[in-house]
Amino acid sequence: MTTFCSDPVNEEATRQALDRRIAAEPDAIAPRFERALLWTRRGNADAARQDYLDILARDPGHFAALNNLGTLLYDTGYRTAARTVYGEAVKRHPDRATGHVNLGNLLLGDGALDEARQSFETALRLDPGLAVAHQGLAHTLQDKGETAAAAYHRRLGFTGHSRQTWPCRGDETARRVLVLAAATGGNIPLQSLIDDRRFRTSVVFADFDDPVQPLPPHELVFNAIGDADQSPAALHAAGLLIAGTRAPVINDPAAVLATGRGVNAGRLAAIPGVIMPITARLPRTVPSGGDAAAALARHGLDFPVLLRTPGFHTGRHFECVSDSGAWDAAWATLPGTELLAIQYLDARGADGYARKYRVMMIDGRLYPLHLAVAAHWKVHYFAADMADHAEFRAEEAAFLRDMTGVIGSRGMQALERIRDQLGLDYAGIDFALDRDGSILVFEVNATMTVVPPPDDRKWDYRRPACARVLSAIRDMMLTRIPAARP
Repeated sequence: MTTFCSDPVNEEATRQALDRRIAAEPDAIAPRFERALLWTRRGNADAARQDYLDILARDPGHFAALNNLGTLLYDTGYRTAARTVYGEAVKRHPDRATGHVNLGNLLLGDGALDEARQSFETALRLDPGLAVAHQGLAHTLQDKGETAAAAYHRRLGFTGHSRQTWPCRGDETARRVLVLAAATGGNIPLQSLIDDRRFRTSVVFADFDDPVQPLPPHELVFNAIGDADQSPAALHAAGLLIAGTRAPVINDPAAVLATGRGVNAGRLAAIPGVIMPITARLPRTVPSGGDAAAALARHGLDFPVLLRTPGFHTGRHFECVSDSGAWDAAWATLPGTELLAIQYLDARGADGYARKYRVMMIDGRLYPLHLAVAAHWKVHYFAADMADHAEFRAEEAAFLRDMTGVIGSRGMQALERIRDQLGLDYAGIDFALDRDGSILVFEVNATMTVVPPPDDRKWDYRRPACARVLSAIRDMMLTRIPAARP
């Protein structure tokens, strides 16, 4: 993919010329397609969508229009519609590998791993050397816990394909940013966070890049590798890469390396007002059944206990084991050569619902992002009970409006000390509140996502908080870039 930046004067002249061509030939496909691309560059999604729909009304099987419309819908939050459009592209053009890859990437993002796998495998049957299909299949297999197969496709997908560029809708004043990522995953989803009107972004997958090659032109480095448990080799590689630049670095790889779950459990537990769960790494040699209790006791743990495979998020490969009778089933289900055993922290309130707050740490400041309330112990916003309970949304609104008032001075001081201890420019913390105002820490690292609320008026109260976080990211990046260009 090639980075393009806007030239408003020339683009306006081009648009007017295209308008005249379309007026003269109302059924012409080529000028409408070119204008749709122009609208996309200029950020006018509605106009681009209409041009693609007009093309498809005239040529329902137009492959490029189907794929571009699917991407546009996906990028603007219409995921169900995007899936339908990508599906139509695959149905009409079953022999086009890129269509299967686009559908596979959407399915992967939605967590439909088996369907995503099928899409990527179909693409590879059509084009065995297609790098993006190997990359997508590697991510899918990794999420399924098939690590050996994932490593095989990762090598085929990223060897010789370790560099990318993202589209830019800005003009010549857009600043140049280098993003370091890990092919193994565990990355901050920066493409949805970086303002493409202000920044031209190059991406280097550090674990597959050649450190001898000059880095792409850049004025700022943003290390997106956020999971120290999942991608330690990539973080070490990123450390070598930044040694070759004089540009400012956001989220130094060395600082991220010190944020694994086990390391955090040790170094943050001493902070007043912080309750960290005891965390232990268990090899697969741990006894089964009744002997498991003794193995846990050696680490200060007891039932119920949380078991998870390191390096996974959004609740994947993560189980709560209530007693020794449930141990064997959980142990057999979870992938990996070792597992994390984590002390269960009861985050339920007096009403029996569990709560999980998320606060972002951007450039040394704390920003409330959301509060999720759920009946289940595994609390994630996308699966919480917020949409059906106005009282929970009111509770979240109060937190977003007055974080200090809700968290209290003890909790706020604890969050500030965690922020200082981490030393990261971009990070987040998921936590609950204990009865005395202490922070019950679930997770703290750089991989925390910032997902804008759905396009529904009931979520309007969340939009200002999300906008503040996105603005803070943009301002941090602009502030770090030296005033003089290199």
